[in-house]
Amino acid sequence: MPRLRQVVLDATDAPALAEFYRRLLGFTLRPGDGDDWAVLLDASGTARLAFQQVAALPPPTWPDGPRPQMLHLDLTVETRAELDEQHERALSLGARLLADNAEDPEEPLRVYADPAGHPFCLFVG
Repeated sequence: MPRLRQVVLDATDAPALAEFYRRLLGFTLRPGDGDDWAVLLDASGTARLAFQQVAALPPPTWPDGPRPQMLHLDLTVETRAELDEQHERALSLGARLLADNAEDPEEPLRVYADPAGHPFCLFVG
């Protein structure tokens, strides 16, 4: 069977989007990557996310509008307190809140757009 190597996100500013996720997730940037391609590595050195430069990319308009999301990342934290803490971090790094279901007793979560417009979820898992 094939193995998933990494998830690749298109971006009109691949280095900036890589930096957003590097800071959000605590990953490291793979040495030697340039302006058109960037890979983030976890603490074990495994590639997790990559960013590919594109000339134009209209952001998704999720949850409404003509351009649905094609993919999103699910990120988890252990507690509701961590959800609130990471909410503030995500916003300070440039994320934009799209939906807030933090009060859901079964699955507290928030949905954000990263600086390029890609949606991602942060929930208690």
